[in-house]
This record gives sequence, structure tokens and C-alpha cells, in this order.
Amino acid sequence: MNITLRDLLDAGVHFGHQRKRWNPRSRDFVFGHLHGVSVIDLEKSYAGLENAGKFMEDLVAGGGKVLLVGTKRQAQEIIREAGHATGMPFAANRWLGGTLTNFQTIKRSLAKYKKYKAMEEDGSLSKMHKKEEAAVRREMSRMHRNFEGLLELTEIPAALFVIDIKNEEIAVSEARRLGVPVVGIVDTNADPSLVDYPIPGNDDAVKSIRIIMDVVTEYLQNGVSQRETRTANKSVSAAARERIERMQDIETPEDDDVTIEGESLSSGLKEKPAADSPPVPERKAESRESEKQAEGDGEASKEK
Repeated sequence: MNITLRDLLDAGVHFGHQRKRWNPRSRDFVFGHLHGVSVIDLEKSYAGLENAGKFMEDLVAGGGKVLLVGTKRQAQEIIREAGHATGMPFAANRWLGGTLTNFQTIKRSLAKYKKYKAMEEDGSLSKMHKKEEAAVRREMSRMHRNFEGLLELTEIPAALFVIDIKNEEIAVSEARRLGVPVVGIVDTNADPSLVDYPIPGNDDAVKSIRIIMDVVTEYLQNGVSQRETRTANKSVSAAARERIERMQDIETPEDDDVTIEGESLSSGLKEKPAADSPPVPERKAESRESEKQAEGDGEASKEK
């Protein structure tokens, strides 16, 4: 990480809630109480942020998506910026109940919203009757509030990142019901046992949320870069493997014979006589036979 404990201190990450509002289950993350305010241990905040960041980085590098959730006023714009910077889905306006547990219905609504946006882009929406167009645009406005940042969510996310788990308790409970890992900023008024990767810190101050989200964004971007590198390497290796197989297919086996103009090259080589042993002319053989026959006739005539 590119931050230090001093950076967390300057951003006010250590400020918790009033002591009367603290949750006893967060005592492991509380350094002490000063003037009626709980003080968070920044060393544990740093360790929790690093642990959660590495988990999300490995998850994204493996092809998973992290759904960023932060609907409180201080976190909305920060969540939008992080979602656009990393390409991750996000929920900034409101958490629509059943986003995870009733995902099939949400998926149909998302398809309908995409259809309306396509109609708006190609101009077919403006060709409708004015009353119908006005009704569709009102519905699109409502859908934008509910589904902003969720258009690319085609399946249940691999993990949830939540700012203020107490404010987003419905999202946390849906993720826990489905077994989806939860990463969250946990203040002293919340129960850290509800999340898998708690990040102890102030979840109300904009500076505190900003510095934590900057680190989370960095980890997510690293995961995206690793995923793209792995995908590129796989495509290159697949292309190289295909090229090798193609070369093996066109390679001529040793047993195959090459023919030129219908004649076998190997058969022609076999019929060709060797250069060091020239053939004996047939005429010399015939003359030797005729000489032997003449000698035999001469001896027979002498005997007579």
C-alpha cells in the first residue's frame, strides 16, 4: 500500500463513535476511550485494509467481480468514482431489497432498463406517442435510481464491499444468506463478526472514506491488470499451440513417397545403376557366344 499510519491518522480514520454507542463486539479494534469517544487502533486498521485488499485483488485477478455498496450521502460520489475507475458494479443511490436473494427478478428489470436505453439511443423512443414516451421516461428515471451501476451485473458477485455495514445491514444479510464474502468498513458501533474481512475505521467522515477507498481502488485495479495479463497470455499460448499443430499437419512423413509427373522418385532412384559399376554392353556377350559356337563347328569338321 502507498499509505502509512500517519496518513490514516491525518484522515481521521481513528475516530469512532461516542462511547455510549459503541458495540462491545468491536472491543478488539478499540485502542481506548478518550473524552467519551472510542478511539480505533490504526495498526489494526492498516492490517485489516491490507488483508482485505489482497483478498479482493486475488478475487478480481481470477475473474470475479466485487459489488461496491455505499448509499449514505458521504459515500455516494466516492463509490461512483471507484466503480467507474475499476469497472466494478456499484450501488450508490439505494440498495434495492432482493438484489442478491431475488436476483432473477432484478435481472429481468435490468434487461428492461437496457431495452429502454437502447430505444433512447436509436431514437425510437421519441417516435412514440407523447403520453407513452413520458411514461417510459418516468419509469427510466426510477430505474436509474435503483439500478445505476448494476447494468453490467450479469450474475451474483464474487464479493461485496460495504461502507458502513450498520447502514447497509440488508445488503450484508443478503450476502451472508448466499455465502458471498463481505468486506466492509466497520466503525465502533457495528458488529465486526458480520463481515469476513473487516476494516476498522471511521465510516462517517469523507476524508476517512476517501483514503480507504483509494487503497481499495488500487487493489482492484491491480487485480484487473493481472486478469488482463493472464487472458492475453492464454490467447498467445493458444495461438502458438494452434500454429505448431498446423505445422505438424503439413509436415511430410518419412514413409511417404514423392511423385513427379506421375513417376515415383524413389522407384526411379532404385532403377538407376550405380556410378562405380557401369553395366556390361549386351553386344559383347552375344559376340562371345558366337565365337564359342564357331570353335565348336571347326572341331567337328576336323574330326570328319
